[in-house]
Amino acid sequence: MEKIADLKDFLDEKVEEYNQPEFIETDPIQVPKQFIEKENIEIAGFLAATIAWGNRSAIIKNALRLMALLDDQPHDFVLNASEKELDRLQKFVHRTFNGDDCIYFIRSLRNIYKNHNGLQAIFERGFQQEQTVKSALAHFHSVFFETEGERTRKHISNVTKGASAKRLNMYLRWMCRNDKSGVDFGLWKGIPQSALMLPLDVHTGNVGRKLGLLQRKSNDWKAVEEITSTLREFDPDDPIKYDFALFGLGVFEKF
Repeated sequence: MEKIADLKDFLDEKVEEYNQPEFIETDPIQVPKQFIEKENIEIAGFLAATIAWGNRSAIIKNALRLMALLDDQPHDFVLNASEKELDRLQKFVHRTFNGDDCIYFIRSLRNIYKNHNGLQAIFERGFQQEQTVKSALAHFHSVFFETEGERTRKHISNVTKGASAKRLNMYLRWMCRNDKSGVDFGLWKGIPQSALMLPLDVHTGNVGRKLGLLQRKSNDWKAVEEITSTLREFDPDDPIKYDFALFGLGVFEKF
């Protein structure tokens, strides 16, 4: 028990260290931070989270470039862009996410905002089905692909097939976690932060295993459930605050 208490104290210290406004400077969350309107924040955050893999400075640079292509008015662009305006997105590329994917995403977001009351409504409706983030993510996946886009499916994780959904869980942390330090937005109230799941990637997975928080070898949905359940023992109300600690230890301290 003493060892667990020591580990909690250690991680709590790291949360305090990294869950600070300075963290924003090196993180893709800076992209939605440029906006004030709720819908702009949601859409900018979703698109930035979607391409959040690979080199962090490249992610931020490309996400800001994408915002410029949307006239720095993502909500208005999603609702009103003409075919000609959509066509200019053809030149966008981030790793395997290309112009075709980008245009599909905007069309799908248009369907979501015109016919489903927006991103928040979809995620919260899905959450209500089983009171879990897994059901929120599964519902979102099904609505997002109401219009056909086979090529693009690889860019939205499918938790029903066991994906860890790192980027979507990170996005939900941004939108739902009520953060006294002002890093996360806490805009959406329909998914409690106690229900959020860890955005599990190579860094948080490796650090979690080294600290004994995670036994499972692969970074899949079962691993997300395992490590999040362990973190809930440390803080049942805000387990995902430890994302800052695990990520910071992995990326900045090479733990």
